[in-house]
Amino acid sequence: MKKILVLHGPNLNILGQREPTVYGFETLAEIDERLRKKGEELSCLVESFQSNSEGALIDALQCAMRDGTAGCVFNPGAYTHYSIALRDAVAAVQFPVIEVHLSNIYARESFRSHSVIAPVAKGQISGFGSLGYELALLALHAQ
Repeated sequence: MKKILVLHGPNLNILGQREPTVYGFETLAEIDERLRKKGEELSCLVESFQSNSEGALIDALQCAMRDGTAGCVFNPGAYTHYSIALRDAVAAVQFPVIEVHLSNIYARESFRSHSVIAPVAKGQISGFGSLGYELALLALHAQ
């Protein structure tokens, strides 16, 4: 059974409350449960982790590198735009990482249109709300 890690970065723990016109009304728990169920349909074990801490996200990636994880769906949140440490952690893992954003980062403030993660990710999905997570899961399943 393929193991897929879903990583959620800063402020995603308050989905459903935080700027619902931008990020929607669905909670992180609802997204994670839907992904877990979709994983079961695909014979994948989906494990989710959220942290507001850059170091904890790096630790999760490094741990996944050692435990047989087959791929990662990663929404780095605001770290997308400036975290060289997370970029280096993504570059170091031997499994594919798909960067996901709920909103279209290219249609928002100019500082959001640059990702330091994208050049080392397998791909990027943005602008489709929480469906982006599911699309990334399907892409990793097909790898």
